[in-house]
Amino acid sequence: MTPLLAALAAISGLAIGSFLNVVVYRVPAGMSVVAPASACPGCGSEIRARDNVPVLSWLLLGRRCRDCRMPISARYPAVEALTGVVFVLVALFFAPQIGQSGSAAEATGAVLQLLAFLVLAGVSIALASIDLDVHRLPNPIVLFALVSGVVLLVPALLLLGRPELLVSAGIGAAASFAFYLALALVSPRGMGMGDVKLAGVLGLYLGALGWAQLAVGVIVAFALGAIAGAIVLIIRRSVKDRRIPFGPWMIAGAWVGVVGGEQIAAGYLALVGLG
Repeated sequence: MTPLLAALAAISGLAIGSFLNVVVYRVPAGMSVVAPASACPGCGSEIRARDNVPVLSWLLLGRRCRDCRMPISARYPAVEALTGVVFVLVALFFAPQIGQSGSAAEATGAVLQLLAFLVLAGVSIALASIDLDVHRLPNPIVLFALVSGVVLLVPALLLLGRPELLVSAGIGAAASFAFYLALALVSPRGMGMGDVKLAGVLGLYLGALGWAQLAVGVIVAFALGAIAGAIVLIIRRSVKDRRIPFGPWMIAGAWVGVVGGEQIAAGYLALVGLG
């Protein structure tokens, strides 16, 4: 990946991260993410453009509102910085395929695939943050990820000459949705419908990469969730405090599948003598 593309990914990620802060705050509250303009929750003063530069403004303001000096949570620059870093990592993973393309059509498909997983990266950060806060996975964000995945991945796979991945993507979405739906019906207190809908979306993206990525993404999600649940049971005394959202672990497992699914699956098959 060229330095220019890395810089573009980082800058785009920082800007998207700033918007994700708005999404994380407003969507669970049923507010518009477009209007009104962002304002200080303490004094109501509209945030000036010069005070809305990702990360940098928070540092220059001394972590406080310019007008009322109310402390600004470190979560805002953390989300912005995390999104910038994640966008660079996603670009590092998918961008080489653009340069390796043998035709303009394949290059276009590789660009669309990169854009699809950048969308998934932004959605992942927003949904994980919201689920950790309020134990919800808002429908508008999940639907946005689904529509974006279909609109970007279908032409991407066709242009890349991988129509068979459309089959694994469709099956991945349907099978993941059905599997989580069965779990939710059996244990409604342990699995919510938000998890069910998110499972379908993650199955789509993972299946668009292959069967190995799909299988590893699903299995690792449950492994991470089980580990997190065990830790919470040990360190928390209150039963109420022991509730943990599963969405972040689904998302983490999915990204393990995206980045290392093929290698992990191949290593496991070799270990059991099937590779």
